[in-house]
Amino acid sequence: MAASTITQIHGITPEELKESILNDVREELKLLAQNFQPVTPSEYVTRKEAAEILKISVITLSDWNKKGILNPYRLGNLIRYKRAELDEALVQINDSKK
Repeated sequence: MAASTITQIHGITPEELKESILNDVREELKLLAQNFQPVTPSEYVTRKEAAEILKISVITLSDWNKKGILNPYRLGNLIRYKRAELDEALVQINDSKK
């Protein structure tokens, strides 16, 4: 035979227990909702768009790829850049100039 476990709570009604649990769950959900950051999908841009964003020529863009300043993503013959990584690269370039 399997042993059964019984938990007894004294001094509280079932409704009060239910309300107490619901209040705790609601508080946790509020905390999660306040700190929730939705995941945004990565935006990919073409070489030409990346050069326009960075205000450089496509030749300079290729040079930065070779130097490792930027991280291009290849999709067959296509080259794409993540928009967020371009923004980070701009910050790093500006910091290195100071």
